[in-house]
Amino acid sequence: MNYSTDEISLMKEASKVADLPNKISNTDSMEALAEMEIPDPNKQMVSARDINHRKFQGGAFWQHIPAFKDVTEEEFLDTKWQNKNTIHKIGKLQEFLIGLTSEEFIKDAVKGMDEAPMNLRLSPYILSRIDWNDPYNDPLRIQFIPLGASREPDHPRLTLDSLSEQDDSPVSGLVHRYFDKALFLPLDVCPVYCRFCTRSYAIGSDTDSVEKVSFKPVPDNWNKAFAYIASRPEIEDIVVSGGDAYMLVPNRIRQIGEMLLNIPHIRRIRFATKGPAVMPMKILTDTEWTEALIDMVDLGRSMGKEVVLHTHFNSANEITNITKDAMDLLFKRGVTVRNQSVMIRGVNDTAEEMIHLVRKLSYMNVQPYYVYQHDMVKGTEEMRTSVAQTQEIERSVRGVTAGFNTPLFVTDAPGGGGKRDVHSYDYYDKVTGISVYRSPSVDEDKLYLYFDPISSLPIEGQKMWEDESVHEDLIQNAIKASGFAHLTMAV
Repeated sequence: MNYSTDEISLMKEASKVADLPNKISNTDSMEALAEMEIPDPNKQMVSARDINHRKFQGGAFWQHIPAFKDVTEEEFLDTKWQNKNTIHKIGKLQEFLIGLTSEEFIKDAVKGMDEAPMNLRLSPYILSRIDWNDPYNDPLRIQFIPLGASREPDHPRLTLDSLSEQDDSPVSGLVHRYFDKALFLPLDVCPVYCRFCTRSYAIGSDTDSVEKVSFKPVPDNWNKAFAYIASRPEIEDIVVSGGDAYMLVPNRIRQIGEMLLNIPHIRRIRFATKGPAVMPMKILTDTEWTEALIDMVDLGRSMGKEVVLHTHFNSANEITNITKDAMDLLFKRGVTVRNQSVMIRGVNDTAEEMIHLVRKLSYMNVQPYYVYQHDMVKGTEEMRTSVAQTQEIERSVRGVTAGFNTPLFVTDAPGGGGKRDVHSYDYYDKVTGISVYRSPSVDEDKLYLYFDPISSLPIEGQKMWEDESVHEDLIQNAIKASGFAHLTMAV
């Protein structure tokens, strides 16, 4: 059999692995294994590209940015330095970008922020990961910096609270939708503000286009939430989000964790954060915060309860050697980390990109858990993908790795239906882009409709949505075709 140069190189690497037993064991069986001739493979040898997910960028990668060229590794890894140099204002971003990227792009970003429902917050880590030579196509820029030129008109069904969380809130900062789970929102700030945030109605300060609902960390509000949770014996699972758990000071992590763990019927707590994707060094250098999290994990385990970290990587470009070091630290200390991604156009909307992300997460012991169909949030039309596209990507991802490391692709049903397998619609029209879902465990009397972005539809479908007078007919026809016209549409 003839092998290519790439295949020979990989086999040489494999032979080094085969010799490893000699270095770690002197038992007869391991010595025999080390001396055994490797059988001919029954599959083609993989290329270096196929295992590229094992590479993590190291070195002082941030120093290619003029503003960070003299920043040492010690400074860059310091959470206080990251926070101090985080950009909050569009004027500061303009200053940062002068000479780094084109004047055209800078003007476009200013225009985009004028109409954005979310504020600006960019850590030096994220700023150093964006390719400023091609910012229009960069997957991190797409997530955090809106542009006027790429803005698409909102689909007429987009809202700020597309999941109707406020309708399921018995007290401020608490959402109780599922039978045994509640979502606790103790604060309304994050280490970064994602353009696609499902809580554009609350997170960050007011913008020119949105007056926010407040989830300020007020102890009285927290106590009302705790009292409600304690009064509901069916609740076993709490997600602590916001905002972002990264922004809770250590004693607040302990306060929340201990209070919830001491409610007898609470069995599981998930601290949710985008932090590891945008400021991974916090886990390495903010030892008080990390130890507070680990203490709650250990306390929960001692009580027979589970405390885990849920995070949010959307692109492999967010991940560096710093990220892996942080995840390795948590893994060695017994912290389970799961990931929830969002399908975003230009970020992870190809099979190749999603497979690479899934494998990279798995390699650093972060379990890919969910991939969400992009929520129907105002100001994000150009970021959304169609249900059909998400389905095709899911088909490609399933089978590339172990099932427990294969994420579930879901539509968080607009109007409060909760998470539905993206394939589980009762009806889907690819021309109008309307998919109809049921969620009997949440409300058996309602239907939940998702609407594809108009630009993803065939010309015929796009023309239908141009005529406002037929919108209701399109919706009613889809409901009728689903076979559940006797149910009520949620929104």
